[in-house]
Amino acid sequence: MAIRVLLVDDESLLRAGVKLILRHADDIEVVAEAGNGSEAVEMTRRHNIDVALMDIRMPGMDGLAAVAEMARVSPQVQVVMLTTFGEEDYVARALRAGAAGFLLKDTGPEELIQAVRTAAGGQSILSPRITRQIIDQYVMADDGRAAQASRRLTTLTERERDVLVKLGAGLSNVEISKELFLGESTVKAHVSRILTKLDCANRVQAAILAHDAGLLPGP
Repeated sequence: MAIRVLLVDDESLLRAGVKLILRHADDIEVVAEAGNGSEAVEMTRRHNIDVALMDIRMPGMDGLAAVAEMARVSPQVQVVMLTTFGEEDYVARALRAGAAGFLLKDTGPEELIQAVRTAAGGQSILSPRITRQIIDQYVMADDGRAAQASRRLTTLTERERDVLVKLGAGLSNVEISKELFLGESTVKAHVSRILTKLDCANRVQAAILAHDAGLLPGP
């Protein structure tokens, strides 16, 4: 079955451009569009959406408020935020609210199509060009949060911590399997257990928790 996509942006021209790109993928179908967060939430109620591509700054309900509401009413929807350089603070907040990841608005056609497929498969979208910048500048832990994160990580085995480090660096399951010499199915199982143990909704939240705990090296 085709991946059902919702486009959310107050600029109709941008929505048209993204829709045109996604039409080239036989396994992706744009089934709904919205011009603000309120409309996006309503569209997720009306349609069986798999992936939502959503702008951050919109009139009325913005993307930050919308992603939190969509996570409540339609938790199955994978929300990927569309952003530009300079919006890293907004993105970090959206990830904490439950977004599956983010993409730059100037992402190329093939990368955009693959990102939709990746999100539909339950994996997070971490644009390597700004992932590190976001976490380093806006998700630095204060002492209290660092201590809390460290306590949560004590539930992980040594191997799970190894996988979490690679996950936090933005590696896919295939890349982690190569780095740690593990089977891809084994990595997938480790990731699933990590998310359960840490009570994280997705890979991005787990990565942020790892950064909060100081598990990942600095830039």
